[in-house]
Amino acid sequence: MVYIREAHASNGWQMKINLDQNVVFANPKNLEEKTEVAQICALKLGIEFPTLIDDFSSSTELAYTGWPDRLYVVDRDGRIAHKAKPGPFGFKPGEVEATLKRLLLPPPAKPSGL
Repeated sequence: MVYIREAHASNGWQMKINLDQNVVFANPKNLEEKTEVAQICALKLGIEFPTLIDDFSSSTELAYTGWPDRLYVVDRDGRIAHKAKPGPFGFKPGEVEATLKRLLLPPPAKPSGL
């Protein structure tokens, strides 16, 4: 996951579910704050894979148009092998797992003697 920015910052637009679940954060002012918020969000969402932090110029967001949040799998050649629907409700970990398994399988053997 790449954490790009706080979707519903306390100093901006809020959703009731954020208030109910006590996941209300101000927009981070530095990388340390941004990292802390990303870690809390990943924990609260139950995300159990590595989380990277976008820079303050949002270069990852701009390069991959990952807003709203999405799950991507990038293959060895740098191509997008899987792009999930917007999350967190569009996250389907089984689809990501199937894509990873497909990418990690050895290529099929070529028939011999033909």
